[in-house]
Amino acid sequence: MSSDEDISAKEGSAEDRLIARYFRPLATAPGAFGLGDDAAAVTPPPGCDLVLTTDGAICGVHFLPDDPPGHIARKVLRMNLSDLAAKGARPIGFLLSIALPPRTEESWLAAFAAGLAEDAKHYDCPLLGGDTDHTPGPLSICIAAFGAVPAGAMVRRSTAKAGEMIVVSGTIGDAALGLLLRRDIGLAERWRLSAASWNHLRQRYLLPQPRSTLAEAVLRHASAAMDVSDGLVGDLAKLCRASGVGAEVDVARVPLSDAARTCLSADPKLIETILTGGDDYEIVLTVPPGEFADFRVAASHAGVVVSEIGRVTAGQGTRFLRAGEVLSFARPSYSHF
Repeated sequence: MSSDEDISAKEGSAEDRLIARYFRPLATAPGAFGLGDDAAAVTPPPGCDLVLTTDGAICGVHFLPDDPPGHIARKVLRMNLSDLAAKGARPIGFLLSIALPPRTEESWLAAFAAGLAEDAKHYDCPLLGGDTDHTPGPLSICIAAFGAVPAGAMVRRSTAKAGEMIVVSGTIGDAALGLLLRRDIGLAERWRLSAASWNHLRQRYLLPQPRSTLAEAVLRHASAAMDVSDGLVGDLAKLCRASGVGAEVDVARVPLSDAARTCLSADPKLIETILTGGDDYEIVLTVPPGEFADFRVAASHAGVVVSEIGRVTAGQGTRFLRAGEVLSFARPSYSHF
């Protein structure tokens, strides 16, 4: 994503003008060069490693065509910020690649850029560069984000140990339920949801809340961690496979919002959607027992509620137990394939 500094509204291509109008104001870091070059330059803080992550979103797959454009922009950035938080990393900046379908209205692009600018400022994560394209297919957005951690200290998913506590931030399942409501508004009546509960679930789907304020506590206290994007069941299984351990989770201890509990009371089968549906963008982590009290205090100071939900076990396999019975799932994790 680059354009010559001296291109005016009357000169250059439509792409140059688009970049200058909507994206150059987001490029506030010195190494972005005002999007006037072919690449950016990033110097990590002294004694720190760079942490790199990328996530993309495609219309009809990760968001719906009528989702607000500002929310779409913020959601894709926050998907990446969630990954950085789970690694204990502080954001530095991001790259944006966007492919626009025919007849994309300028008002849509203006709202998209405004939402992206709001979160770039809020999370102190400026735009560094990227690419703009035209596509005959659906709208496609890809963001690559960069963060910093003390050298050698990034929290990985492959370092959990038997006997450690399994902890999760926030609440689980809200976004998956919110997506069902976006697709079928009649579910709100069948689940006997109040307007406030319906709005809570809808907002959790539209706009995830990356646990960026928890990153320092994760870095200090977690033995292993990853963000929950494809569902708690599947993502915990990934962490355990990488670490060569198993897990037992007490489903009754998995934190749910009041809205999710109302849905579950109306339809107990929704427990599978809640545990496997994805889009939570919470953090699942393992913590040595002696560290948990301090971690919970640090999380509270960061404004994030954390809950112990189980234990890491020796051997292989993750088990989700409810009233002593092991739950089975038709689709343990969201998958594109």
